[in-house]
Amino acid sequence: MAHPFIDETVIRVRSGAGGNGCVSFRREKYEPRGGPDGGNGGRGGHVVLRGDENISTLLELGRNHLYSAVRGVAGMGKNRTGATGDDVVVRVPTGTLVRHAETAELIIDIQEHQQEYVIAKGGRGGRGNKSFATATHQAPRESEEGEPGVELEIALELKLMADVGLLGLPNAGKSTFLSRVSEARPRIASYPFTTLRPQLGIAELDVDRRIVIADIPGLIEGAHRGVGLGIEFLRHLERTRALVHLIDPFERTPEQLVEDHRVIRSEIGSYIIDLNDRPIVTVLSKADLIPKEERSTLSSALRSATGLEVIWISAATGEGISALLDASWHALHG
Repeated sequence: MAHPFIDETVIRVRSGAGGNGCVSFRREKYEPRGGPDGGNGGRGGHVVLRGDENISTLLELGRNHLYSAVRGVAGMGKNRTGATGDDVVVRVPTGTLVRHAETAELIIDIQEHQQEYVIAKGGRGGRGNKSFATATHQAPRESEEGEPGVELEIALELKLMADVGLLGLPNAGKSTFLSRVSEARPRIASYPFTTLRPQLGIAELDVDRRIVIADIPGLIEGAHRGVGLGIEFLRHLERTRALVHLIDPFERTPEQLVEDHRVIRSEIGSYIIDLNDRPIVTVLSKADLIPKEERSTLSSALRSATGLEVIWISAATGEGISALLDASWHALHG
C-alpha cells in the first residue's frame, strides 16, 4: 500500500541536559583526608537532523511529534567524568527546509544525502568539586548542575529534489508519461486532478544518463492564488533545473492550445519569476489520438505564438519518448 505524501509537518525536539558534577573526596588507606576528586558530568545528547535520499515524505516524522535525546550521566568520584548522553538522529528527506515554527525563520536547508545539522545541542555537564580546587581552596564542596537541554518546535517543509518538473493542465498526460519512462506508478484516470500528490520517477536514457522527473499535480488558472489545488505543490518546482510542459491537443483548437500554454506559463511566473528563466521543453501529448494532418496545423500555431519548438509524443505507443528524454537531457546539460 502506498504511503500518503506529506510535505509539511511540525515537530518538537529536545536535547538532553548535562549531567551534574560530583562532590567527592579521596578516601584511601593512607590518605583518609585526601583531596577532592569529584568528576564532571557528561554532556547531554544532541538532536541531529540527517538528510536521507531514500525518504520521500515527512509522513513518519509527523507521526512522532517529540524527539528527545538522553541526559548526560552525573560525574563520579576518582575524578571520573559521566558518560555523554546518546544523541538522537532524525532522518529527513533531502530537500527539507527547517524553520522556527513560531517565526518561520529559516534554520537550515538540507539538500545533501547524509548532511547533518545539530538542531538542538545537549547541555554542558556540570563541573565536579575537583575543578574548583585551588592552592587557597583545597577542599571545595561545591559543584555545578548540568546545563538544561534545548527544546524547540520546528516546521519542516519538503521541496522535492528533481532534475525535471512536469507541467500541465489536469489530464495533460503527465502521469502516463512518467509511468512510461520510469518505475513510478502514479494514479492515472480520465478526470481532473487524478494526481493529488507529487510523484518522482527516474528515467534511464542509457547506462551513463538518468533523469529524476517530478510529476506535479495539474495546475489551472489562478493556482498561484489558491484556485484548484493551488500552490500546495508549486514549491516542488523551485528546485528543478528544467521543465517539461505537456499540453493535451485532443479536441482542442489551435487557439485553445495557445491559451492552455499561456495559462501554465502565467501561473508558474506568478508563483516565482525565475521559473520562467529555466529551460522548458514544450510537448504535445496523446499523438496517437491526433490525425497526422492535424498535427502540423496545431504545432505550427503553437510555434508561431510562442516561438518555441514542439515535440509530439504518445505515451501509449512510445512515439517521441526518446526524443523528449534527449531534449530534456540537453536542457539540463546544455
